[in-house]
Amino acid sequence: MDCEECAVDAVSVVPGAGVTSRKDRTVSVEASTGLDKDMMPVPHAHPHVYEGRWPVRIADVDSGGRLRLDGAARHIQDIGQDHLRGVEAEDSHPHWIVRRTMIDVIRPIEFREALWLRRWCSATSNRWCQMRVRVDGRAGGLIESEAFWIHISRETQGPARIEDDFLATVASTTEVDRLRWKPYNKPGNRETATDIRDFPVRFTDMDLFDHMNNSVYWSIVEDHLSRNPELLSGPYRVSLEHDSAVSLGDKLEIITNVYEDGTELGVPGRGVTTLTYVVGDDVKALASIFAR
Repeated sequence: MDCEECAVDAVSVVPGAGVTSRKDRTVSVEASTGLDKDMMPVPHAHPHVYEGRWPVRIADVDSGGRLRLDGAARHIQDIGQDHLRGVEAEDSHPHWIVRRTMIDVIRPIEFREALWLRRWCSATSNRWCQMRVRVDGRAGGLIESEAFWIHISRETQGPARIEDDFLATVASTTEVDRLRWKPYNKPGNRETATDIRDFPVRFTDMDLFDHMNNSVYWSIVEDHLSRNPELLSGPYRVSLEHDSAVSLGDKLEIITNVYEDGTELGVPGRGVTTLTYVVGDDVKALASIFAR
């Protein structure tokens, strides 16, 4: 689906997207797409790479002290909101939703590690942008992420144009200014599922849009990893895409499919596990997990 025409009732997170600076560009495509894409490296010493520092706290780690993915997602959201505030755009562009987040866990981050977070833009359009976050732990942990953020009107809950002066700040770190939406994940099915289980949606899972918050989707991935710890044995990637919102009262099910060879998913020669978030016959979100 071309996101210039997409109806985004799809996603839900706390507000916050980042900003950097713009020049006139003509580049219209990303250099890399798909589940196994390469993420843009950090532009070292660039004035529009936003930085934040704080420690890993106890609410974000598992029983072994590893920073969980839902905790990492909250850090990614928090640096986004801080970034927006730091460039004085929080009032003019307060509401954003995330359509896709990719997280690479290169080396696990542990409890009490001091974090150095860097955030910058890797692609733009006039209603959405793609933001990178690199999270370094002082003890050597490393997480890379990339997220597709859409600027939203609170009144219509649809995509809203980014103001020119704000957009002028966003793109100094990228040459891609014709960002298009392209889904990377594919839904699984019940017939070949290795597991189907319910996930109870709670009042505390809701956000400002009365939708299930982004970090809760990641807690479902963590539930799967807790039952399949072999997936944590080395570097891995999780790509999570949102198709439509989960609301309070929805009967959410998680369908797990395992592909021994992920060629049909764009990850040849490696196994891929997919989680399909469904309410009835409606696909709400999709996650893919595979080794890097």
